[in-house]
Amino acid sequence: MEKYLSDRIKSLSESQTLAMAAKSRELKAQGIDIISLSLGEPDFNTPDFIKEAAKQAIDDNFTHYPPVAGYSEVLDAISKKFKRDNNLNYNSKQIVVSNGAKQSLANVMLTLIDPGDEVIVPTPFWVSYAEIIKLAGGIPVYVKSGVSSDFKITANQLEGAITEKTKLMMFSSPCNPSGSVYSKEELRSLKDVLVKHPNIFVIADEIYELINFGEKHFSIACFEDLYNQVITVNGVSKGFAMTGWRIGYIGAPEWLAKAIIKMQGQITSAPSSIAQKAAQAAVEADPGMVSNMKTSFLKRRDFMLNELNQIEGMKCSTPTGAFYLFPDVENFFGKSFNGKRVENADDLSMYLLEEARVAVVTGNAFGNPECIRLSYAASDEILQEAASRLKQAFAQLN
Repeated sequence: MEKYLSDRIKSLSESQTLAMAAKSRELKAQGIDIISLSLGEPDFNTPDFIKEAAKQAIDDNFTHYPPVAGYSEVLDAISKKFKRDNNLNYNSKQIVVSNGAKQSLANVMLTLIDPGDEVIVPTPFWVSYAEIIKLAGGIPVYVKSGVSSDFKITANQLEGAITEKTKLMMFSSPCNPSGSVYSKEELRSLKDVLVKHPNIFVIADEIYELINFGEKHFSIACFEDLYNQVITVNGVSKGFAMTGWRIGYIGAPEWLAKAIIKMQGQITSAPSSIAQKAAQAAVEADPGMVSNMKTSFLKRRDFMLNELNQIEGMKCSTPTGAFYLFPDVENFFGKSFNGKRVENADDLSMYLLEEARVAVVTGNAFGNPECIRLSYAASDEILQEAASRLKQAFAQLN
């Protein structure tokens, strides 16, 4: 019956992170002991003060349709957060709250991109970027980076990717999947290219802002001469362990925020009233209240990095944000075990799932087919067992 499906849905790829997670759940349901390092979700529970805010919202009868862009007090809280944490001046008319940062990204894309417009995407990129671009009729233009450059592109690469059809650039920092973080000076060099092209806009995905192990997070919109070209995307999912609450938001030029409200109003309308009030409590809080999560992630990063670096042939960068490792595993292509030959990262991911019982995600999903992604958002005990299994599985390949 697929003949009845639209060309749009047939051209859309399934999220490979969600597909691997589903495969892991399927194997677990069969009684197979699978360790999943495939999903980008904190293993912590939402802090109690946020849950209490949600309970209070129910008692206060925040159970009716909210304004499409979000409650005014939520918008005001996000505006203050932008100023406090990022030194960004976005008033409430420049902010739109959505059902997760993924919808925020899609809203921007569907509002700005016409068929044939080009969108520059540095690799590696979050899996949904490419498909959201295609859904809007745009053309992804990939700018390659690798482990040798700490998975960051240069100004010269950016300049070389720009054509008369370029409408947008989108990137994340801290990055999913590499964990790389652009410094202020690195962002300045990209900014110097972009300001020469005032018809090109920038989506700065900052959803991992609070999981930053190095210098203080810097937002590219802080450069005054680029501010009007930037759409800053953020949310509460990662930094506050609120993935299930589904709240993301943008700060953008007012004319664009107004257009996004129009778009969202015809698709989902506002996000959950209760989740909004929980998110308000999160963004009003001192970020230090959740610093324990960052401390745990850093400890886990160091452990997993040390374990992977013991595997001969593995090439790892040292991520300074998020909770992923993105090793280059090209040295293992062409090797075999028990008649199973590993030709690429897809094969390697399936080999690790079947032989090590560890689920990872192929780098193909993120634009770097020489890599795999592992999430270390898991307990110390689980990571210790996963590392042991991985080391054994890689040692078997010859």
